[in-house]
Amino acid sequence: MSQNLDIQEFVIAIAVKQQNPTVLTADFLKYSGIVPSDWELARPPILTNAAAQVVFQNGVSIIAEVNRIVFSELIASKEPQDVSIPVIARKYVETLTQVNYQGISNNFRGYVLFDQNNSTPRNYIFGNLLKPGLWQEFGTSPVQAALRFIYTLKEAQLFLDVNEVGLQLPDKSLLPAILFSANVSHTIVQDDPGQRLANLVQVIGNWHTDLETYKEVVNTKFLTSGNYQVNLAPDESFIFPK
Repeated sequence: MSQNLDIQEFVIAIAVKQQNPTVLTADFLKYSGIVPSDWELARPPILTNAAAQVVFQNGVSIIAEVNRIVFSELIASKEPQDVSIPVIARKYVETLTQVNYQGISNNFRGYVLFDQNNSTPRNYIFGNLLKPGLWQEFGTSPVQAALRFIYTLKEAQLFLDVNEVGLQLPDKSLLPAILFSANVSHTIVQDDPGQRLANLVQVIGNWHTDLETYKEVVNTKFLTSGNYQVNLAPDESFIFPK
């Protein structure tokens, strides 16, 4: 048996209470030292009263909305020490200390490709995760399933979504795959703003612990049977279920 989880994306989402999204500009990020001054934009920033977005050429994206701030990064080819957004997120919250931060989640998305030896995502979901029944026999085409598993951890909750997706190759053909999306949610419950900020920074600094938890659950609880081969090339993309 050969199987691998290929982790593609890391997202830090911080819940806030009534922030002003227009604070988020490329100039603010650079002048305040949140991001390096030599980072180049991938496209013009978006700035409205309801939301703002800044995307850099290295794959780092920052979005500010009234009730949250989201940092995302493509990490498929990066070592943990080269991942940028934990440092960026920490600098952001330490710069904007007046914002009322409510909670934080570390989110990861990874894929498992299936070989062509009679193994498919559908067989995996319906043969390993679900019990066959009459619920499958309805409609004009085979039923599709999207599953969510909720795990209670010592200091967080892990929400793990399992979906069937297709990997689109350069020739437009599709390879079957399973998408494992994890949300590790932490509540920041301190009344004191200083302690709340310290707790938030601590969760950001321990992001690799959440990553290892995600990898452990998927690799040891979901990928323990079958023959699933992962090998993503940089020019491959996924078509996600609607």
